[in-house]
Amino acid sequence: MWVMVLGDLVIFGGYFIVFMIYRTMNPTAFLAAQQHLHITIGVVNTVILLTSSWFVARAVLCVRAGDHDRAVRLLWGGAACGTAFMVLKCSEWYREIVAGQTNSDMFYSFYYVITGVHLVHVMIGLIVLGVLVRELRAPGRRRAWMVESGATYWHMVDLLWVIIFALLYVMR
Repeated sequence: MWVMVLGDLVIFGGYFIVFMIYRTMNPTAFLAAQQHLHITIGVVNTVILLTSSWFVARAVLCVRAGDHDRAVRLLWGGAACGTAFMVLKCSEWYREIVAGQTNSDMFYSFYYVITGVHLVHVMIGLIVLGVLVRELRAPGRRRAWMVESGATYWHMVDLLWVIIFALLYVMR
């Protein structure tokens, strides 16, 4: 899992570096396009994903303590937050596209690619959380290391969003 996480961090790091290079080459156009993003939506999505990380971290602690039923409920909470993130992100994309903010603008090309690849990672994370729930419901398959590995992936997805939020929404 750590190899996968580090690989993803390197790939996203490349995206971030290329974004910053293009932003440096045309700061006025990037700033003008960035003004159309709704920072409130970005903040809400950040809170949602940080909350999901809290649920997943608590689930790991419950598994270590042998409280598997509570861990399952906490994983469901993390998954609900991940789903809410996806719904809000898709509604944000819809708003941007309807407003004419398409990938014909360089900033929005980066915006859709970076947030889209991140959204795919959230979907993968939801599958991982579902597998963890299935594993915890079967007494013979309850392995703490598996929940810890899944949590590592989920926290990486959340960390990436915090960086994406800073780069796309906050940095002016």
